[in-house]
Amino acid sequence: MIRSKLNQIKNNIANSITIVAVSKTKPASDIMELYNHGQFHFGENKVQELILKSETLPKDIKWHMIGHLQRNKVRTILPFIELIHSVDSIRLINKINQEAKIINRKINILLQVKISKEISKYGFDFNELEQILNSDLLKDFDFVNVIGLMGMATFSNNETVIENEFNTLNNIYNRFKTKHSFKVLSMGMSSDYIIALKNGSNMLRLGSIIFGSRN
Repeated sequence: MIRSKLNQIKNNIANSITIVAVSKTKPASDIMELYNHGQFHFGENKVQELILKSETLPKDIKWHMIGHLQRNKVRTILPFIELIHSVDSIRLINKINQEAKIINRKINILLQVKISKEISKYGFDFNELEQILNSDLLKDFDFVNVIGLMGMATFSNNETVIENEFNTLNNIYNRFKTKHSFKVLSMGMSSDYIIALKNGSNMLRLGSIIFGSRN
């Protein structure tokens, strides 16, 4: 059942699009059903659950941290994390860099951009982002590899609002991708991924549309 839902989505998108199956609150058996049929990218939004699953599930799973990350929990996920989507401050980048240096592992991250006006959303505002990307600041972090941008649209039925938010982030991504060698634009969740794809997303974070609703 879960596998068929994922396959249906994959059959309707380009092979170049990476699907991160958001497995938060879901049991290991659900993850293994997808893993056994070739799905390796999984996302979690809580550090404790991410660590527990990484310890008990196959080591070649590519784990994505998609939730808000506190600086005091950075160290615990760096040995195994594939990509941190939710990097929303220079202080957090600095902390990741410091801890990554200790274990001598370069960490891939995305800069989270606040494209929505909702106060519940995190991320760099557009002015901060412009200043950072126009400068050489990111080159100071030897153990952090910024490979792209991430954004979360407004939770709304108004597709025009969502489209404008995704389009704005896509424009910024395209302006700076050559200078910073960006490869990933992470936009789109279960409710809005089709709009995200139309606006340049190449990485989707899909949970309920694959696994079903959460309790």
